[in-house]
Amino acid sequence: MATAASIKEIISSDFHKDLSLVPGKGDIARKSNEEAVKESIKNLVLTGRGERPFQPDLGCDVRELLFENATPQTLELMKTTIENVIKTYEPRCNLIGVDVTGAVDSNTISITIVFTLINTLEPVSFNIILDRIR
Repeated sequence: MATAASIKEIISSDFHKDLSLVPGKGDIARKSNEEAVKESIKNLVLTGRGERPFQPDLGCDVRELLFENATPQTLELMKTTIENVIKTYEPRCNLIGVDVTGAVDSNTISITIVFTLINTLEPVSFNIILDRIR
């Protein structure tokens, strides 16, 4: 018999964005806890303002900032924008920090986001890399 300490509690869950199925069952697969919040934050960061119908304020304009000059002020503006959108639209996490670094030679921006899930103390960190292709 499993004890309460051996079962990981599911705090939150979401469906995969491609609505993939659980092999052999035919049910829609889901992500839970950290993976669900990571996917949600990534969607928020990569969504431009006004991109979603009926939600004109949802998202942040990080992609538009990729075409600006790579200055410390631009990176700080990206950081502030990302922090604001996470604090506003993702209530399942407590944001610890956002670090935005740019590589001018390779035209990439690396975003590191650190957060904790609500009701947990273990920090979760992940990276989003944005490339300018034009």
